[in-house]
Amino acid sequence: MQKSGLTVSLGDRAYDVLFAVDGFSEAYFEQAPLALSALIVTNDVVASLYLEDLKNSIAERYKKIHVVILKDGENYKNWESLNLIFDALIKFGCDRKTVLFALGGGVVGDMTGFAAACYMRGVPFVQVPTTLLSQVDSSVGGKTAINHPHGKNMIGAFYQPQLVVCDISTLDTLPDRELGAGLAEVIKYGPITDMQFLIWLETNMNALLRRDRTALLHAIRRSCEIKAQVVAADERESGLRAILNFGHTFGHAIEAGMGYGVWLHGEGVAAGMIMAAELSCRLGMVDAAFVDRLRALIQRAGLPTKGPVVDAADNAGRYLELMRIDKKSEAGEIRFVLIDGPGKAVVRPAPDALVREVIDACCA
Repeated sequence: MQKSGLTVSLGDRAYDVLFAVDGFSEAYFEQAPLALSALIVTNDVVASLYLEDLKNSIAERYKKIHVVILKDGENYKNWESLNLIFDALIKFGCDRKTVLFALGGGVVGDMTGFAAACYMRGVPFVQVPTTLLSQVDSSVGGKTAINHPHGKNMIGAFYQPQLVVCDISTLDTLPDRELGAGLAEVIKYGPITDMQFLIWLETNMNALLRRDRTALLHAIRRSCEIKAQVVAADERESGLRAILNFGHTFGHAIEAGMGYGVWLHGEGVAAGMIMAAELSCRLGMVDAAFVDRLRALIQRAGLPTKGPVVDAADNAGRYLELMRIDKKSEAGEIRFVLIDGPGKAVVRPAPDALVREVIDACCA
């Protein structure tokens, strides 16, 4: 079997992202670190679908395979769930060579990576993402975190996996709403770096929605290629990597303001991209035709193009309050990822009054 993949180039911490198209196989895990034991972290939805497949695929590499099954949902991305992972690691006597496997979507991947970064000051982990969103974004790049009630992903660490295995066939069981949420993270790569990819998405959106594997594989590979290039250039988001948060400043405010899990992450990002594009337009950086083009593509993906009202008394004020907690903010000044011409992104502040206008215009 010839494995398809790419490398995230980070010197002695470089790792491969492999793409499987027909289920897990032992061959895809040959690069996983060897150890006496492994701990698989998953959730109660994914466990019933793919846990046994993964256990069988890694059984020859690990004498002991332990499992932690968490509750599914963004609202469980918290200290309590994280401590369940630590409880299991200690209960099973796991040491510094124990390998953690994150089997699931972005919530499982982020929490497993954060646990791996913290346990005994760092143990190896492998990402096995099973959602489109996690395959094109959160499994690559080493961002790990849990949520705080006042802000998304506010508590975490940069900690790279040692291998990522994306099995495209797991998307067959993904609910339509989750597929759409993942498409938001795919779409974002076009406006910020690659307009040819945006054109390809416009041409192939119907194929993606019907889960054509050839189309999905191309979309996932290209997304990972772009992310790997950006991460290799700026691992810890001191500059360039921040552009990957296009739509996220508004989107994270939506998630926190509505309560985690009410809007999916990708849904918040979708509405957030429209807000960011509209802000870019009002700053004279792109024209209205570009905003309309992006809105049409997001709408075709079945995603929201209007943000919700998070506070009936002062909606824009509440958005601003939540966005000041964003990790890109500096000295209380919100910094937005804006489109400085199609295919080029910049990070810069904007006047509160203008941001208020955009929020008022872009919320339902």
